[in-house]
Amino acid sequence: MTEATPGRRGGRQLPTTDELRIWRDFIETTAALGSRLESRLQNDSSLSTGDYAVLLALSEAEGQAMRSSELAAHIGWERSRLSHHLGRMERRGLIRRQECATVPRGAEVLLTTAGAEAFKGATFPHLRAIRELFVDALTPEQIVAAGEIAAALKARLDVLQRAAPTAR
Repeated sequence: MTEATPGRRGGRQLPTTDELRIWRDFIETTAALGSRLESRLQNDSSLSTGDYAVLLALSEAEGQAMRSSELAAHIGWERSRLSHHLGRMERRGLIRRQECATVPRGAEVLLTTAGAEAFKGATFPHLRAIRELFVDALTPEQIVAAGEIAAALKARLDVLQRAAPTAR
């Protein structure tokens, strides 16, 4: 609950038994869903969800390229994690890195033709898995509610991140 939530109990309290049960159900279900989607994506395309996130961001970027720091922020990864992952993707020919012409010591990540083809080949099966495992399990009203819940959680995390920028 946020402070704006109607009916909030006064003061800081620990979660109730029901709130903890819902929390555990939420965490366990999202972990299982993520694991199942990861497995399906890997089996269907030999891409990890990390690969897919990078390829998606680059495919949507202007010129199919992004500065590595911008890419890290866009997909919510620490720069060191992204750097290691990009090295693996580069060895597989999915992306290419080059020095950024406009920023000294900056690197730019570019989507290769092989990366674009891998992304294109993975997209339909991945979207089909999302439909089967997530969308089809919920009513239209639950889809809207899930969107509202995700937005509220993201907004809260964004506020907390701005309040403590050193927590990266």
